[in-house]
Amino acid sequence: MRTCICIGNYAATPYYIAGLELPVYCVEELCYCMKEHAFFLDKSLMNEALADWIGSVCALPELAGSLSLLIRRQDSLSSFVRMILEYVGLYDSAEIREVEEVLQKGSGLSGIEKRKSQIDALVEQKKYVTAIRGYDALLEKWEEDSPELPAGEVRASIFHNKGVVMARLMRYGQAAECFLKAAEISRKMCEYEAFLAAKRMELSESEYIAFAAGLSGNYDSTLALERTMEQLRQGWEEQVSYKRLALRKSWREGGDRQKYYEENERLTQALKEEYRDSVSE
Repeated sequence: MRTCICIGNYAATPYYIAGLELPVYCVEELCYCMKEHAFFLDKSLMNEALADWIGSVCALPELAGSLSLLIRRQDSLSSFVRMILEYVGLYDSAEIREVEEVLQKGSGLSGIEKRKSQIDALVEQKKYVTAIRGYDALLEKWEEDSPELPAGEVRASIFHNKGVVMARLMRYGQAAECFLKAAEISRKMCEYEAFLAAKRMELSESEYIAFAAGLSGNYDSTLALERTMEQLRQGWEEQVSYKRLALRKSWREGGDRQKYYEENERLTQALKEEYRDSVSE
């Protein structure tokens, strides 16, 4: 077992790493976050606010001064991260080289792609509200003549991923709008099919039939969607969750109200916890 002696002060006020939405209270936590999330780091990490926090709050003025020099010289992100990791000593030289390699892999991405990757990671963590805000910020500042590569494809992907988040939150109407915008940009049939699926979930049976009847030239897509829906329905009926719901229904209809209400309470609490996690900042 390796023992590591911590350095500097433990802060009462955390520093939030730009883009990652992660609070750190000491330089060891900063090092851990940089190592574990190296792919998502960009030059926004290199700022005087972080250097000041390290110098004044963590009481490491020597490190802060060296970092400020790198910032003024507009040195590389790799040099900035390496300086912190080597000074703190939490990781050995091999682990630091691994971090540098990950940083180099991410350096080929455009700024917009890097930020999108950061937000996509929030989606995987089920931080849906924060992710939606991030996607909206990207779309608001988008410039059509931006040199970022490949602009159209990335923009369509942002709309698509925002649509996925909206669908997970059961905001199917907003999800449909996002998928339609993605389809208009990318001209991909899969995006249009996602739009149809969101409308299918948003509307009642009769409303969707009327909606689909008004679509011109998309009969094959709507028919394919119905086949997919039927396959998903059959698959759902094989799931443990469905069988539990069927058992609950039998308790209710069979008069075993005690079991029925106990299971309702358990499911309600579980859903509340899942929802709180998904909308937490």
